[in-house]
Amino acid sequence: MNHILKTVFKSGKFTFGFTVIIIILLFVTIYPMFDRRNPLEMKGTIYERPNLKEYLQRHNEKAEVAAEQEMDEAMAEFMAMFGLSAIVRETGPIELHLLGTDNFGRDMMAQLVAGTKTSLKIGLIAGTIATIVGLAVGLLAGYLGGTIDNFLSSLTNIFIVIPSFVILILISVSISSNTMLSIGIIIGLTSWPWTARSVRAQTTSLRNRDHVNLSKLSGHSMPRIIVRDILPYIASYVVMAFILQVASGILAEAAISMLGLGPRNTATLGLMMYWAGTFNALFTEAWWAFFPMVVMIALITFSLNLMNSGLDQIFNPQIRS
Repeated sequence: MNHILKTVFKSGKFTFGFTVIIIILLFVTIYPMFDRRNPLEMKGTIYERPNLKEYLQRHNEKAEVAAEQEMDEAMAEFMAMFGLSAIVRETGPIELHLLGTDNFGRDMMAQLVAGTKTSLKIGLIAGTIATIVGLAVGLLAGYLGGTIDNFLSSLTNIFIVIPSFVILILISVSISSNTMLSIGIIIGLTSWPWTARSVRAQTTSLRNRDHVNLSKLSGHSMPRIIVRDILPYIASYVVMAFILQVASGILAEAAISMLGLGPRNTATLGLMMYWAGTFNALFTEAWWAFFPMVVMIALITFSLNLMNSGLDQIFNPQIRS
């Protein structure tokens, strides 16, 4: 295991992608320790700009601010004696919004952290389910062959011919309550065919190898042969398939959430972009309402694909040569 890890981390692509993912995970884990605000709580007004500079100015000049506020209030009371009104300047402390607020006045940074965590969880759920289903179907079809292979291959081809995104939309519409778990399961159950097809091809080439035939002659059971004599030879591909499935799961969640079909009881990166589009954030120049989510999705998917490319360079003999 140590030798494999050392070999993997010799790849610059994998190391860079892995580092970016770790930084993102640390960010979404540590930031809530300092900012405990509810990401769905309305703390400000619609599309407030990022206000770190103003926040620091207000809090670094407390004495001066207090004096100015007292003078304003005294002036207002004096003018009120003559039936006049005065404008009292807003000089008190303000709510910090590092990335401004959205169309509902919710803090964008808190939402970005919560949305990233939710999207990563959906990607992990979808990637795990898609990899397990694709691996099971591919191993059975490739090892057993014959009628079972024809049936499973036909089923896989049906899912490939019909765009998975269309199936995903139809299932999402038919479900009354879309949650993080249900969306992850739906995405996983609609994105396994390509993994199954590739695993089947590799299993078919392995099932007649000498060590597999020797296990058959020794009377070993089919599950034992698959687990001990076939699966180790495709383990690297399974890991790469899982990484790609996680990335595609995050992109699929963003896509259906932008159509308004994603989970509504929590913040996700796709749902945040949906609200930004619905309330014309782009045309009102509220870049903070959509740009951070685009960057976060791009960083996550780019890093995962870079990790996959690095593993492919290590374990694929044709590329390595």
